[in-house]
Amino acid sequence: MTIPYPTTQTVPAFPEVEVPSGASRPRLAFLGTGYLGATYAICFAELGYEVLGFDVDEAKIAKLSAGQVPFHEPGLDELLRGNLASGRLRFTTSYEQVADFADVHFICVGTPQRGDGMGADLAYVETSVTNLARHLKRRALIVGKSTVPVGTAEWVEQLVAKHTDPELGVEVAWSPEFLQEGFAVEDVLRPNRIVVGVKTEWSNGMLYAAHKGVFDLAATEDREVPLVVTDFATAELVKVAANAFLATKISFINAMAEVCEVAGGDVTQLAKAIGYDPRIGNRFLQAGVGFGGGCLPKDIRAFQARAQELGAGEALRFLHEVDLINQRRRTRVLQLAAELLGRRSGPAGPDLSGTRIAVLGAAFKPNSDDVRDAPALAVAATLAKAGADVRVYDPQGMENARAVQPGLAYETSMADAVAGAELVCVLTEWAEFRNADPQALAEVVAGRRVIDGRNCLDPALWARAGWQYRGMGRPTPAL
Repeated sequence: MTIPYPTTQTVPAFPEVEVPSGASRPRLAFLGTGYLGATYAICFAELGYEVLGFDVDEAKIAKLSAGQVPFHEPGLDELLRGNLASGRLRFTTSYEQVADFADVHFICVGTPQRGDGMGADLAYVETSVTNLARHLKRRALIVGKSTVPVGTAEWVEQLVAKHTDPELGVEVAWSPEFLQEGFAVEDVLRPNRIVVGVKTEWSNGMLYAAHKGVFDLAATEDREVPLVVTDFATAELVKVAANAFLATKISFINAMAEVCEVAGGDVTQLAKAIGYDPRIGNRFLQAGVGFGGGCLPKDIRAFQARAQELGAGEALRFLHEVDLINQRRRTRVLQLAAELLGRRSGPAGPDLSGTRIAVLGAAFKPNSDDVRDAPALAVAATLAKAGADVRVYDPQGMENARAVQPGLAYETSMADAVAGAELVCVLTEWAEFRNADPQALAEVVAGRRVIDGRNCLDPALWARAGWQYRGMGRPTPAL
């Protein structure tokens, strides 16, 4: 039976559905155990579900099975070990095991930017859905969680129809994820909303049953979790629309930083003032070197590409400027470095040869080891290309940074990175960097110059310690 759209509920109440495996609650599989799939698998096991995580990467599965999370996310290691010990959580590289085990299969594979354009590469989605569908022998629900172009769910339905017996009644649904790296455990266990795109009462009921642990936890904590039940297209658009909005908000305040730099204003005060307006809010109004990571940059580009394919490219033309503003903030660090070091810029940019620069930060945000499209690492590489001797330190992202930028020099501590440096660039706002003592650092550097690429330092405090301070869209404090 087709269900009505749209509905929003804070106290979901669905009739119980028959679980195909015969278990008391649906058994869950998460296909793809990268950041998204592994986090969801571990957290749903913590909610009491029987969970199987799948990946074709044998090394990754072996690591997870041994109780080691292959990326940094606060609190996840302990949950992994506890749920492995309980027996609720297992990992496999076998599609056959996944098909035999689960009632609800969440597709959590990557959708990277295509090498030949801005659109999303759906090869991993196609491979996982096709191989799973071929092994299914009973009714099941396949649920997309990966961020995809609108229209993907309908295409996945066609793949399922092509590779399964229609008598099985396998269905498809879509439920986007909204994880924030560094806060992902809370985002899974205590989400601010759940969105599901479904076509039938059965798939709606199965998805509710698969999330009942989330609703039950909310009830015990006297919270509500809004549930938005909608169609495929809307569910797919929710995630990319949210990311496009956040990217636009970040680039807006960075555009204001550009204006402040030439007008003599202070973007931090500007952001505070407009953030008091409840229609605007103060979140994501932190000017700096811009956004990065594995989601926002690729997602806004894929959104533009898909809109163009659908004939609505004009509607998202502004996202091109959002992207350009974001890239310009990285270049601004190079310009500030040249100014502070007294190097003139020629047609090919400044020559920083013979200088030593410490870059504090490699991950795209604190509490993460994710260096995908990280502004900090991109700026470090640009400084090195300009001839500087760059020394990088990050509390968690060093291993990944080395893999992406092997030509850079890496240090094992902040003290080692800044020792002998003529310029210090703070490019990821780790607490270790925010709380650093400028007087102590002044004793080991070769030059007291600092670029605050995240506007996370106290300019007056650093100036009093004798540092030449440059922020992003902030006035220069008096020494």
